[in-house]
Amino acid sequence: MADDLGPLSERELEVLKLVATGATNQQIARALFISPNTVKVHLRNIFEKLGVQSRTEATMEAVRRGWVTVPGVVVPAGEEPVRPLPLPRPAIARWQRIYMVAVAVLVVVGLALPAWWRGQSQAPPVTPFTDVGQPEVPVAPRPQVPRWASAAPLPEPRSRLALVADEDRLYAIGGETAAGVTDQVTIYDPRSNSWSAAARKPTPVSNIAGALVGGLIYVPGGSTAGGGTTNVLEVYDPRADAWEARAPLPTTLAAYGLAAWEGKLYLFGGWDGTAYRSETYIYDPRSDSWTEGTPMTEPRAFLAAGVLGGLIYVVGGYDGVKELATVAVYDPAREGSEGGPWSERAPLSQPRGGLGVAVVGSQLYAVGGGWTQVLAFNEQYDLHTAAWSRFGTPVVGQWRNLGLAAHGQKLYAVGGWSGSYLNVNEEYLALIRQLLPLGAKGG
Repeated sequence: MADDLGPLSERELEVLKLVATGATNQQIARALFISPNTVKVHLRNIFEKLGVQSRTEATMEAVRRGWVTVPGVVVPAGEEPVRPLPLPRPAIARWQRIYMVAVAVLVVVGLALPAWWRGQSQAPPVTPFTDVGQPEVPVAPRPQVPRWASAAPLPEPRSRLALVADEDRLYAIGGETAAGVTDQVTIYDPRSNSWSAAARKPTPVSNIAGALVGGLIYVPGGSTAGGGTTNVLEVYDPRADAWEARAPLPTTLAAYGLAAWEGKLYLFGGWDGTAYRSETYIYDPRSDSWTEGTPMTEPRAFLAAGVLGGLIYVVGGYDGVKELATVAVYDPAREGSEGGPWSERAPLSQPRGGLGVAVVGSQLYAVGGGWTQVLAFNEQYDLHTAAWSRFGTPVVGQWRNLGLAAHGQKLYAVGGWSGSYLNVNEEYLALIRQLLPLGAKGG
């Protein structure tokens, strides 16, 4: 006879049922739209309430109570559900505890091993640089948030792309779909709210960024279809709808931060296929050459960069273990000077990796992230107050590796990953212009 919830909450019971299937903390987090840290908190509470010390003991206790069913493990008919005794428990000999735990482990491992082995032999390895083949979960319903509006979606769900805007249109370049790394280039026209296809990028890549210099779009490096990284620099001419190659990067790089300032490209950090990097590379289109600038203080990838007040803000990132809230500022005019070009600014209120950064007016906007934790808002930095404040998000939980660009008074956030590949095209009204009526005479 099934027991009721007893001391567990509904959420804790959901976690416990997934534990009984052999799911990892990461898999439980994805299934329940919570963070892995929240899963750990629920597990700690479950262990305490059930008086157990491991996932195996918790599973066996749940089977005895009738909360879950594990194939091959049956509660004998007529047996009363076992309830945990109030603490402190009666003393149990150490050898008895070891024996009971060992028996429970053997039972659960014997039942779970075949399914685990099939999963290990078929599922691709988990890596920060691709989501291809990973289990997808339904995207949370879109909330209604001020200033955000849904525009025409991408023709195909895509993440890890570059999004670049010129005066008229936005260009979604490369990235990753469920089928793998892509060479797609699609153009969005805000006036007609429609997408059209453009010349495909010669080298399919993901984990990229792009920047507009002199009417041309520059896209360096990226992750390749084979799982490696490349140093190619390919340039798109929107007027000719054509691509050409330029001088390659000094090394292969993907998942870097990129910004354009005073006719040059500035590239920060990234991943070289083996390690996270901290280098700064500067590209001059006039000489078609790269030089090396002063590196960042720490290596990181999946960061973002934007120009505000003549300085380049390098924001967030991921170092392979954790997301970062770091905000470092690079001053191109101080490159090579005493003291160097780098300084620090107020950090993000929450760490963000795989975010997008864009600038409208005197505000720098950080959108997305949520690699290892749930994010319920975006952030904006005010140049005048030197402080971050929050604004809403239409994608809750995680929204990483999206494309973000400013166009006029609006931000456009395109694609990304939130447990599944996204085809969203969300526009945010960053500036609101109001025409004030002239005051009445004599008023």
